[in-house]
This record gives sequence, C-alpha cells and structure tokens, in this order.
Amino acid sequence: MTNSRDPVRYAILANAVRHLRLVPIALAASLMFDPAIAGERQGWVGTWLASPQSTWGADFALPVKIPPQLENQTIRQTVRISLGGEKFRVVLSNEYAATPVQIGGAYVAVAGEGSKIVAGTDRVLTFGGQAKAAIAPGTSLISDPVDLPLDALSRLSVSVYLPQETPLATFHWDGKQTAYIGNGNQTASDAFAATQTTDARILLSEILVDAPANDGAVVAIGDSITDGAGATLDADNRWPDFLAARLAPKQVAVLNAGISGARLLNDAMGVKASARFDRDVLAQPGVKAVILLIGINDISWPGTPFVREKSLPAFETLTSAYLQLAAQAHAHNLSIVGATLTPFEGALSGTPLDAYYTPEKDALRQKVNNWIRTSGAFDAMVDFDLLLHDPAHPTRLLPEFDSGDHLHPGDKGNQAMADAIDLATLVKN
Repeated sequence: MTNSRDPVRYAILANAVRHLRLVPIALAASLMFDPAIAGERQGWVGTWLASPQSTWGADFALPVKIPPQLENQTIRQTVRISLGGEKFRVVLSNEYAATPVQIGGAYVAVAGEGSKIVAGTDRVLTFGGQAKAAIAPGTSLISDPVDLPLDALSRLSVSVYLPQETPLATFHWDGKQTAYIGNGNQTASDAFAATQTTDARILLSEILVDAPANDGAVVAIGDSITDGAGATLDADNRWPDFLAARLAPKQVAVLNAGISGARLLNDAMGVKASARFDRDVLAQPGVKAVILLIGINDISWPGTPFVREKSLPAFETLTSAYLQLAAQAHAHNLSIVGATLTPFEGALSGTPLDAYYTPEKDALRQKVNNWIRTSGAFDAMVDFDLLLHDPAHPTRLLPEFDSGDHLHPGDKGNQAMADAIDLATLVKN
C-alpha cells in the first residue's frame, strides 16, 4: 500500500526539526516536491550505512587516518549495498562540523576493480536539481533519486569533489574499504589518480534504494566486532555482510551501525549507543528489527589508555541501558535481538592496552551474558559467546574464529555469526 508521505523525506525533515536545524531550502524542496517520482509507488529503504563519527585529536590512543582537511580534491569511495533497487539516493553527513561543506560535484557508478568504475554506468549526483550543494553544519544532505538499477550485493562507487578548503570533522573510522583521494575534480574519471588512500569513510554515510517489493531492513548496532575490525580489507566479510547475503533473497536490507570503539554507556570513538539509537536505528526508513551487540568496551576499557579510571560499570547500569534500548525498539514496533558478549581473554596483550582483559572484567561479561540469555528483555537472543568460544578454554575465542588479536572474529568467525542468526526472528517469511 502506497504511503503518500515518503518515509525518506519524513525522516530527514523530522531529524532536522528534532535537532532545531533546518535543511537547505533546495533540499527541502527536493524532498517534498520531487516531480520525478510523484505518483509512483515508492519503497525507499536503507541498503548501506556507515554511522557518522566525530574526528578526534592527536592525544587519543588511535590515529584518525584521514587528512585534517581537503581542498580542490576528490574522494572516491566504494560500498557494497545489501538490497538492490530501481533507483537509489546517496546521503552525505556533516553532522559534527561547525562550518558548511561545499560540494563542487559528485558522481556515482558501478564500481570496478580498485578505484576504477564500470564504463557507461556513471551518473551525475544532483541535490534539489543542482550539481553543486552545501551541507549545513550538523545536517545531512540527501541526493535526488538516481536512475541506475542495482542488484542486491552490488558494489557502488561514489565520488565527491571538494573545491574549497574543507576541514574534515565527520567521518567513519573503520570503513574496511579502501577510499581514494586525488587532486582536482576527478568525479567523472574512469581511472582515478590517487595521491593517498585511507580505509576510513569521509562524509559518505548512507545509501537508500527504491525497492517497492522490499520487506524492510534489519539494523546491526554495535562496536568494532560489528564494524568488522578483524575482517579482511576490501572483502565485505563483516558479519552483517554475511547476514545481508542471507537476507537479500527475502528482500530484506541489512544496515551495519557498528562503530569501532563504541560503548553502551559513554561516548568514545562515537556517540554512545543509548544516544545514537534514534539516528542509527529508529530513524531508518523501513526498519523492522535490530540486533544489539555492544558492551564489551564498557567492560574492557577501564584501566587502559582509553579510560584510565579503573572502576568497572555496575551490572545494574548496563542492564538498565539494555532495557531502555529494548523499550525504544518496542515503542517503535521493532523486534530487538540481544546478542551475548564474545570472549576476549588475551585480547591486545603485549600492547599498551595490555590491561584490556582481567578476570574481574570477564566475570562481569559472563554475568551480563547470563542476563541477556535469561531476562526476557529481548524478543530473541543469539548466543555469540557460546558460538565463538573455545570449548577447552571458554574465556578465549576459538582459534579457528580468531582474527589473531583474541578480541575480534576473523572472516570465518564473522560467517559463523551470521549463520547462527535465526532469520525467523528478523523476518516473517
């Protein structure tokens, strides 16, 4: 049944109002009065996500991995979508900046090898009918629909030209995909002349597809384990990627809202999950279910260079936060699946983060896991702890699933995680 109120337009405008910010006039006009899609049956749903983060200073334990600013340069980034569609939109985020970002031009195309694009598939991105646009501080910019049908699990190349001096304040730290930066306007170039690369995301935050037959989206919200820290670069082997391959035939999209270093209770390398749940889950068009895997950094960071304070969070504080997220999901008619926290003995040993694991921390993890299994707070539960631990040493990851740092699953572990999820807890058919 067609809804006369486009959920994409509604979510963007509602978000602007909620934060007392206005979208640019041209953008608002595009969202409300797009004649190209007026009267058509629409099924907009998110198909790819990189949760925006604020950059941090040089005093933090990890490098930012992107330049402090760009000028007269182009960024080319590749994404693998989950669900395909007839048309798509690109979302750029300037959420954490104090100044506007001027877009001097942008192109999209089917991605080829490396930084190349497939000839004949390139399209100009427009915003409110214009090839140039500005992203106001604290807001996102959504493109006009692009007429380029995409199959499920296809790869898309997005090129953005920044003509003016542009401080980079909004990014996604662990993109697990090589991004290319080159001089001048190379948005329409088949072969990209890169002067530097990064595996972080810059400005690019979401892809939406118009798939009228879609059955909604599932959001995976978590930390580096969901973000894919142990997965192979450029291989799309995070556990939400494998889940996307399982759900694509059912016309269900998967959005990865993992942020490496994210915590449940406090801001860190991103806004705490309890604060970004609205943006990354509830505001997503078509979302039907959420998988929650977060809390290990709340437990493990105290006493490390990340958090010098050694006191652990109270068990009751953690469970209260989980209950609040479940209540938010249920208030928006979403199913929520709770996931147990995975083993981490030996994690990051021999590094400045040597105190990441202690028996006291693991005791809290296991207490939390028992609560996730037995509390009934969630509509369903997936026991990643039981799945991934070594039966001979349950506080450690099974070597077959270990990426090598004793904290993050590798590709095989990620595949096993996705395979362990009962799809009936996420979709009806």
